[in-house]
Formats: sequence, C-alpha cells, structure tokens
Amino acid sequence: MGFPTKVQLIKRRKSEQWYINFPSAVAQAMEFVRGETVEWIVEDKGQLVLRRRDVPPSAVKKTVSD
Repeated sequence: MGFPTKVQLIKRRKSEQWYINFPSAVAQAMEFVRGETVEWIVEDKGQLVLRRRDVPPSAVKKTVSD
C-alpha cells in the first residue's frame, strides 16, 4: 500500500528547503524515534531510498527449524 505525499518547498532569500513528511502510520510502522539519523540515496529518477544507519532489532523473533 502506498501513501501519497506532497513535496513542499520553502524559498528564502538565499536558500531553499525541501520537505517530504512521513505519514504517521509509516513512521510508527518503522518505529522511528525523534532525532534519528537516516540517509537518502538516489537510486534513479523514479526511486529515492531512505536508509537507516542503526536498525533496531525486529519485534518478531525468528527461529530456525531443523
């Protein structure tokens, strides 16, 4: 499921700032925390990838079946 989001631009005299906000449902599902550092990677002109530097452990523990 996708979450359509508008890109916002704030122009100032000497600079521009671009914003893309996460819908609350996405931020909660990803368990983001305030002040967390992430990095953007331009895959191509159709895909912008957000990568986490420190990934929290999964809430679902995986077990190995023999």
